[in-house]
Amino acid sequence: MSEAAQKPRMPDETGVPDPFPYMHPIMKKNYGQWDYHFRPRPGVLCHVAKSGDRIWTVRAGTQRQMDVFTIRKLCDLADKYSDGYLRFTTRSNVEFLLDKEENVEPLIEELNKEGFPVGGTGNSVSMISHTQGWLHCDIPGTDASGVVKSLMDLMYEEFVNEEMPNRVRITTSCCQINCGGQGDIAVNVQYTKPPRINHELVANVCERPAVVARCPVAAIRPALVNGKPSLEVDEKKCVCCGACYAPCPPMQINGKEETRIAVWVGGKHSNARSKPKFHKLVMAGLPNNPPRWPEVGEVVMKILRAYKENAKDWERMGDWIDRIGWPRFFELIDVPFVKHHIDTWTYARLTHNHSTHIQY
Repeated sequence: MSEAAQKPRMPDETGVPDPFPYMHPIMKKNYGQWDYHFRPRPGVLCHVAKSGDRIWTVRAGTQRQMDVFTIRKLCDLADKYSDGYLRFTTRSNVEFLLDKEENVEPLIEELNKEGFPVGGTGNSVSMISHTQGWLHCDIPGTDASGVVKSLMDLMYEEFVNEEMPNRVRITTSCCQINCGGQGDIAVNVQYTKPPRINHELVANVCERPAVVARCPVAAIRPALVNGKPSLEVDEKKCVCCGACYAPCPPMQINGKEETRIAVWVGGKHSNARSKPKFHKLVMAGLPNNPPRWPEVGEVVMKILRAYKENAKDWERMGDWIDRIGWPRFFELIDVPFVKHHIDTWTYARLTHNHSTHIQY
């Protein structure tokens, strides 16, 4: 065997890709030399460099799960107005980078005409950060993209206008254990029951040691059922997280009664004006009710309206709730406060102290 054949294949991954080959020339020229920025209107940012150069960013919402025709349409708009420079954000917005101010309004008009609303900047409801859902994820409990579409239809005016007390970041997750994040409002799936096991298929489909190892609470163990190798779940230990479904689809976790949706509020990652916060539960057990999820939309809109009408300028959702108190918050959104809202976890005093701020 030749030396070339014996040499192992080297991995293709090289870390974070170099952004400079794809960067707008104005951004390259003024990298690290920006002076300030402002918002001429909702959905538009203007960054001014110390050299006096300016670049405008036009942000528009998209449906994230896009066909090739939609992507080509966006690329054609970029070729027409921004010299081909565009980028996609983690919140599924498309941003066009322009060095000519006279192209901003024509681009906005054409984006609106094509159904891409311009907004999501400043004190508005930005696009919802969401996970893959049924289309791609291996353990989805719901269609995150569908939930986002339904909610953004309700919050369209809050996306294209800057009328909220502060920015509102919303996240969704199609399961309990992977994607999502801390948000002013978070919409997350909750699995309510242990998996239903199809013992006839486990031996043919699942690598049992991998499934046992996947469980975070050691609730799964090998078993012999009807003379066939299978698995069993200790339901006293099971936390209904859904982690076992990905390596073993016969351990079914989805179903009309098994998956519900919970709404959380008050989380944030930034440390501007107040410490980062974990979000807290507001409503659990909402129906996982595609394709429009009306019950979820009703609760989210109650929270959003109460925040808009009662919070002070520049208060984030969690800061507003901390000021008025949780009893008043539940009163304003007309949601009952129940025992499940009380944090009784043994180490809760530790989680309450998690922050990026220096502790003394």
